Amino acid sequence: MPGRDWEHFEHDADIGLRASAASREGLFEAMAEALTALITDPVGVRAEESVAIHCEAPDDALLLVDWLNALVYEMATRGMLFGDWQVTLHDRVLDAVAWGERVDRIRHEPVVEVKGATYTALSVSRDRAGTWHAQCVVDV
Repeated sequence: MPGRDWEHFEHDADIGLRASAASREGLFEAMAEALTALITDPVGVRAEESVAIHCEAPDDALLLVDWLNALVYEMATRGMLFGDWQVTLHDRVLDAVAWGERVDRIRHEPVVEVKGATYTALSVSRDRAGTWHAQCVVDV
């Protein structure tokens, strides 16, 4: 997606996610994409089913952890992977739709199982140019 990017970084036995985007919504979408990219290439995930997700938290950093953990929960309980997201934020309330499909082990070739997002190295900020940045370590 234009205006946002992400990367993974090493952190002890876990893996970190880091992203930047032009908007808060784009930042949360980029972090979701980085999460899926730990498991499989998000481009190869078809948008066959949608799942609505709602989270509330007292600040952006905790909202990010709640969002990522909601995605992990939905992937685990539904046996799905997500490849596209539409996030709407109002203050500290997140409403989103994630599109994806059931895991196909042959086609998706899942690499790791993400157990959950942690508070380690957690940050969400906006720089002077208006770009949003976030990072979070996930337990794998």
